[in-house]
Amino acid sequence: MKQFIIFIRKEFFHLWRDKKTVFILFGMPLVLILIFGFALTNEVKNTRIAILDNSKDETTGTIIRQINASRYFDIVRNIKSDRELEGAFREGKIKMAVVFPMQFQYSLLHTNKAAVQLVMDATDPNVANILANYTTAIIVDYQSSMKGHQNLPYTINTELRMLYNPQMKGSYNFVPGVMAIVLMLVCAMMTSISIVREKEMGTMEVILVSPIVPVRLVIAKMVPYFLLSAVNIVSILMLSFYVLEVPIQGNLALLVAECLFFAITVLALGLLISSVADSQQTAMLISIMGLFLPTIMLSGFFFPVENMPVPLQILSNLVPAKWFYYIVEDIMIKGLGVAYVWKETLILAGMTFFFMVISIRKFKTRLE
Repeated sequence: MKQFIIFIRKEFFHLWRDKKTVFILFGMPLVLILIFGFALTNEVKNTRIAILDNSKDETTGTIIRQINASRYFDIVRNIKSDRELEGAFREGKIKMAVVFPMQFQYSLLHTNKAAVQLVMDATDPNVANILANYTTAIIVDYQSSMKGHQNLPYTINTELRMLYNPQMKGSYNFVPGVMAIVLMLVCAMMTSISIVREKEMGTMEVILVSPIVPVRLVIAKMVPYFLLSAVNIVSILMLSFYVLEVPIQGNLALLVAECLFFAITVLALGLLISSVADSQQTAMLISIMGLFLPTIMLSGFFFPVENMPVPLQILSNLVPAKWFYYIVEDIMIKGLGVAYVWKETLILAGMTFFFMVISIRKFKTRLE
């Protein structure tokens, strides 16, 4: 029994000395509960919307105030024309616009009916449906309060206009997210494991005594996964277009170039993981915790970023997949060009440079 207790103590000491494992064991439950508790929700709130009020009367003003008072919406723009409305959607500044026609109050009071148009960004059909239901409920509540004790049949109809995805296909939102996940798994996770495997087997030191420069060795490790990612990109785009019937609205060359650039970003990230991991198991855990879960939870693929608490919204800016998801959505689904994705591309370029510099410096330090 004494020997058994000694072995238990030894195992505890061994575990405690491995600070990375201790951090994962204690940190993983906390991170998961925070992400699942705050990010995973089907409720849509604080959604950025715009108002196009062509009537500007008392009735439209009251409805607008009720919409703004709701925690589901945040009115960020008052638009004056249809052209300005289209520009706001192209820039990604709003998810919905409420359009009141001219003489809205006059039509409601004299003909007992009027129409409100809800213009939606339908790239995510689930969010679009939820926003439409929320807005319709607010208008119905106003309609009920307007009747009061009277029996007049006041009716306000809501007309839906779905931009970019009029058929409300879920694949329009699915494809950009899957591309980000696949590239993360193939490039970052497999690259980190590949390099750590050489360290575990003791062959890395043998390779480094050869005439090859360490930087070239690292690039040689990255090239196969880059080529594999290129094949995956082509296959996903072909399946999306021919099988899922998701159109490529923008420039195909620009889309492929952005995908390949993102592959380089996550390859550099995988290299960074390999430089801090001592074993394949550690590299795998870091990849899952640091890449796979944030890609799913914080990229905007499954759950809109604006629905999350402010700390998680700030944290999501550190997830490369978020910016890539926006790029693919803008080019592939919305048909936008370089003028609308340059900021996200520049952010990915900065991340790539940072990952490469830190990785190469730590790689040399560890193996000199």
